[in-house]
Amino acid sequence: MAAAILRRLSPAAAQRASPLLPLARAVSDSTEPLTVETSVPFTSHIVDPPSRDVSTTPRELAAAFRDMALMRRAEIAADSLYKAKLIRGFCHLYDGQEAVAVGMEAAITRRDAIITAYRDHCLYLARGGDLVAALAELMGRVGGCSRGKGGSMHFYKKDANFYGGHGIVGAQVPLGCGLAFAQRYRKEGTVTFDLYGDGAANQGQLFEALNMAALWKLPVILVCENNHYGMGTAEWKASKSPAYYKRGDYVPGLKVDGMDFLAVKQACKFAKEHVLENGPIILEMDTYRYHGHSMSDPGSTYRTRDEIAGIRQERDPIERVRKLLLTHDLATVQELKDMEKEIRKEVDTAIAKAKESPMPDTSELFKNVYVNDCGLESFGVDRKVVRTVLP
Repeated sequence: MAAAILRRLSPAAAQRASPLLPLARAVSDSTEPLTVETSVPFTSHIVDPPSRDVSTTPRELAAAFRDMALMRRAEIAADSLYKAKLIRGFCHLYDGQEAVAVGMEAAITRRDAIITAYRDHCLYLARGGDLVAALAELMGRVGGCSRGKGGSMHFYKKDANFYGGHGIVGAQVPLGCGLAFAQRYRKEGTVTFDLYGDGAANQGQLFEALNMAALWKLPVILVCENNHYGMGTAEWKASKSPAYYKRGDYVPGLKVDGMDFLAVKQACKFAKEHVLENGPIILEMDTYRYHGHSMSDPGSTYRTRDEIAGIRQERDPIERVRKLLLTHDLATVQELKDMEKEIRKEVDTAIAKAKESPMPDTSELFKNVYVNDCGLESFGVDRKVVRTVLP
């Protein structure tokens, strides 16, 4: 597996173990600190921006490369599974945006909460979600992370404080502020990352929730994943002011290169420290999706293929980390190719296992819709009548 590549012996250790072995250097697993400058400066609104100098390690960079490469491969596989009609209904892919999920996770702990919209597969994986469970959920199998009942838009992992996965545009924003309210009420010292897209940035409920969060100084980071197209509408056609990091007006904001893993990490670390003391902040992640809005959208009618190719060539998040690993002599080209080959095998194996999981039984259809034994009599409701309606 690719993880084993990261755990290989250093050249010196390999030579000591067997002097007859040829000296072959592995992907660095060092935890020695390394400082890297972000690709572009942060742009801020009523707050001083964090430093562009980000502290990292070879191990963290290698792990980020692997995680993003796995996410990319899994999303490409989901595309194929959808076209083979093994995934039905809605399916929103995240390829291109992987640095947001991985960079955010590098800055926080699993005690912090994340809630998002319907482009949620990779965020689930970043929270430690199981690849087989992710693919099984996409295919509607009982082995899925939501028992096959949620599908693409409704991934959850409550033990890692990942609260979905929501299909109604912008509806997760007030829910996320509610999570932050609970964190403050319980004095947990944790925060909530409340993700939404540029298409949801004009929703009224976002501004209502933000007003309450600011009044109560809730520890919530509103993260606008600006991939520049809400469905098929370019941001400049939908928003009079597409500078989403400023849209909070009285709330501080930061514009971040969302295709730069280290910039996302630095911004999220900064934001977490800020909100624990001062209340909400908005992070606008300048990112891009390679696929269309959903599988029914070819993604090429409202933008050119040259535009997509240009982003891939200049700003791809995986290629940026690959370049760092090679530039700092932390890996060779072949070692990274070998890791990607192992990832392809891992995804193929996970697909095969997910296909073995059965579909939910029809008896599951009405379960989890209403709470059983919830004291209906106290509301004057005859339980026998209810049971004739609900099995």
